[in-house]
Amino acid sequence: MKYNNIDFNNKTILITGGAGFIGSNLAFYFQENYNDAKVVVLDMFRSDKTLSNGNLLSFGHYKNLLGFNGVVISGDINDAKLLASLEKDYKFDYIFHEAAISDTTASEQDLMIKTNVNAYEDLLKIAIKHDAKMIYASSAATYGDSDRFEVGYEQPNNVYGFSKVMMDNISYKYMQQNPSTSIVGLKYFNVYGEREYFKNKTSSMVVQFGHQILAGKTPKLFEGSDKILRDFIYIEDIIQANILACGDVKSGVYNVGTGKASSFESIVDTLQKELQIDNGKEYIPNPFVGQYQFFTEANIETTKKELGYEPRYSLEDGIKAYIPEIKRLYDAEVKNAK
Repeated sequence: MKYNNIDFNNKTILITGGAGFIGSNLAFYFQENYNDAKVVVLDMFRSDKTLSNGNLLSFGHYKNLLGFNGVVISGDINDAKLLASLEKDYKFDYIFHEAAISDTTASEQDLMIKTNVNAYEDLLKIAIKHDAKMIYASSAATYGDSDRFEVGYEQPNNVYGFSKVMMDNISYKYMQQNPSTSIVGLKYFNVYGEREYFKNKTSSMVVQFGHQILAGKTPKLFEGSDKILRDFIYIEDIIQANILACGDVKSGVYNVGTGKASSFESIVDTLQKELQIDNGKEYIPNPFVGQYQFFTEANIETTKKELGYEPRYSLEDGIKAYIPEIKRLYDAEVKNAK
């Protein structure tokens, strides 16, 4: 499905983090809808490098790009020589910046700021030189402990959320200094859907619960999960927002969610209903109290007005659409990993 009337054919598009969850979905959106678009994927593909919490440094996976026929570059956005070569060798029309260290439990503050903040500014300078539209991933993690989920009420409670606030601040500065350059930040809420599996432990609880249920296990929920509410958004609506941001829209930072909070308990209920498997539920203590958001719900009125965005998937609809892929992944990946 095309989300606006822009013709991306014969345009050159850079997608950083393009072997990751959202980036790979964007790559295939252009491939499936615009045969003559030149799509360049940049990703620091996974290796055995880990963060101090044991999670992988990079989640980029070649399997997310199986069938992709564009340009694939393996590299680190912190590499100044790589960015210089991109600036020299290409003339980008659009830059979708999805690359980041997105692990909210990571403690490496230096690496987080270097990757998420400083490298972003370097990419933004390329966008300005190329007169390219910049669409970048911000995050609902910027709101942290805030009780008001509107741009301007950020209150991050971890370094990841802080890094995204700094990205937004840099963007505002460049918007003022370069009014002719289109810069749009999208604050993603809790995204789930196809091509997230290789995020491992940081993938959504939708796919994690789905695989627990298919394995015959009892889903483990944090105590009080019926009162832990998040704005869960299906990947198709994230792609919609990114494509709408390419239009003649006002530079700014916008929330991208459904505008409706749902409980983790409801995820399990919906999965068990759709999978027709009921293994009950098990409740465990929440070890992340103090660095955990217990409620998020996007205010998307400005996003609707300025981008023409309208979420198409409720949580129930998104899970229903996702079920065939959850089953396929279980058979192809989970069983083989045992």
